[in-house]
Amino acid sequence: MLLLVEDNSRLRPLLLELLRNAGYKADAVETMSDFLSVSQAGAYDLLIVDLMLPDGDGLEAIRTLRVRGCAAPVLVITAKGKIDDKINGLDNGADDYLIKPFNHEELLARVRALLRRPQNIVGPVLRVGNLEFNDATAEVRCGGKLVPLRPAERRLLMLLMRRSGNAMSKISIAEALSQSDRDFSRNALEANVHRIRKALEGLNSEVLIETIRRWGYRLRPLDVGATSGSVPSADLES
Repeated sequence: MLLLVEDNSRLRPLLLELLRNAGYKADAVETMSDFLSVSQAGAYDLLIVDLMLPDGDGLEAIRTLRVRGCAAPVLVITAKGKIDDKINGLDNGADDYLIKPFNHEELLARVRALLRRPQNIVGPVLRVGNLEFNDATAEVRCGGKLVPLRPAERRLLMLLMRRSGNAMSKISIAEALSQSDRDFSRNALEANVHRIRKALEGLNSEVLIETIRRWGYRLRPLDVGATSGSVPSADLES
């Protein structure tokens, strides 16, 4: 069962007919409030969501559903096609992003691809020490407290947590985090590491982000007895 969230009175019936002709059972709503209301029941296998709704931001609604534990895949359809818009959408709970105007066959192909993914599985929670990254909600918590991070900072922290205990060069980190037309430069990397450390200060963090001088970074768990309440920057010779 699919749910289409689209406020355009001409596009909504066309897309609904397209989905039903392709063999899918589908409902449609046109407002953020209706989207949140009908999605809570958990009866849908896929959500197709426009971001610019008459009574609110579709992305905010997606984020709300993720926090509530909704694990259904989300395909965003929107005219907002800048790379920052795509990154923001994917960082805040969307699984795929399709720019209007789009080919109907491409929409159906993306629907098929998302429905092939395992259903009713909430994204994994990465844990290092008392630091947690919830891949489904894009939330970072330290000792249970929410850590306010920007999207780029969350992507960097997730990468370091996945490689916990292993050193990564600045070049490999930048390559992993670069987008198609926007480089994650060395200066941007250093600034993001600094902001992550500042965000973790005072939260009794049990992780250390080490700076490997002139080379890269490594995130590792601290010995619990050595935790000091802040995240120091350890300079190591490469």
